Parts: sequence; structure tokens; C-alpha cells
Amino acid sequence: MPTAAFTFTRLQYASGDWDTDVRMPANLLHSLVEYTTVPIDTREKVVPLAGSAVFDAPFCYLSGHKLVQFNARERDNFERYVNQGGFVFVDDCNHDIDGLFARSFEEEMRRTFGKNPLKKIPDTHPIYRAFFRFDEGPPTTTFELNGWGDDLVHDYLKAIEVNGRIAVLYSNKDYGCEWDYDFRNKRWLAEDNTKFGVNIVMYALTS
Repeated sequence: MPTAAFTFTRLQYASGDWDTDVRMPANLLHSLVEYTTVPIDTREKVVPLAGSAVFDAPFCYLSGHKLVQFNARERDNFERYVNQGGFVFVDDCNHDIDGLFARSFEEEMRRTFGKNPLKKIPDTHPIYRAFFRFDEGPPTTTFELNGWGDDLVHDYLKAIEVNGRIAVLYSNKDYGCEWDYDFRNKRWLAEDNTKFGVNIVMYALTS
């Protein structure tokens, strides 16, 4: 179990809109405090992907609605970070397979890691057992069910694996918007929908 305080690190990139879902980090951090014994830094940290601070973070978050087009330094840092053991959770706020964020981010991954680097992960993957159990794979979000975007439910997540572990976890399910609310409003939910976020962080820290 990690002993240093966990910091939610958001990646800032030069293109697109990287600063989405502003309440989500605090909500997820609250869940880590509630359910786990991981020491937490309660402040979100924003680091430029082009800078050196990214290499100090064991977990990074990248999201947006618009174009993702890394410059040379961002691309180099992303590749080095991933190959050196880092973990990036990437969430498409549009939750559409062929939207601008999805198309441009997936192209960036091809430019960086080669042809078809993102692979569907099975429902039996350890990330679905990393803390809570999700026997049916990734939980559905309300944003997939409300008629917005492509009106599809994506029953899988994709990943780039390095040395047998997920290094880039990629979601079209818009978890960022799903978890973008004041954590005090969880009392109105029949089930805390941030639990899968706990799994993602625990997998990143312990795998």
C-alpha cells in the first residue's frame, strides 16, 4: 500500500479544453478517504504535459471535449511517462466513439505507440476487482442513457498495456461528468457511482 499522499494530477495540454469536470477530483478524493486507507492530498494538482513535473505523479488524468493534438514535447513526455511506469486515465467527455476528442486522441496514441495500440480490456481484467467488484465490467453512466451524444452504451474500456499492466486507460463513457458533483450530494444516490473511480486509482497505485 502506498505511504506517500496520493495526489490527483490533471494533465494540461496545449490544444483543446483540458480543464473539464472541475468538481470530479474532490469527489473522487472524498471516496478514497471514505473507503480506503490511502493517505490523500486533498488538492488537485495541474501539471503541463510538456513539463517535467508529470514524471513525479504515479496517476494522471486527461480529459476534454475538443481537439487533442500534442506538440512534440507533450508527445515525448507522454510516451516516456507511460513507458517508465506511469498511469494515465483518459476520459472522453463527449462519450462518442467518433467525436473530435475521441478521433484526435486515438490518432495521437497511434502516432505515439504505433498501429492500434488501444485494445479492449475484458470484463475479467483485474481493474474490475482492484477494490470493489464489477463483475459485468465498466459501470454504465447516466450520460450514456440520456439521449445525448451518440446514444450508445459502451460496454468496454480500452487500454494500452506496458509490461502486462495498464498504462493508459481510455474511456468513452464520460465518467468525468458522471462524477462531477459535490460529494455531499452522494446521500441522494442509491449507490455511490464513484466506486469505480476508486478501483481505477487503486489499480494505478498497486499494480
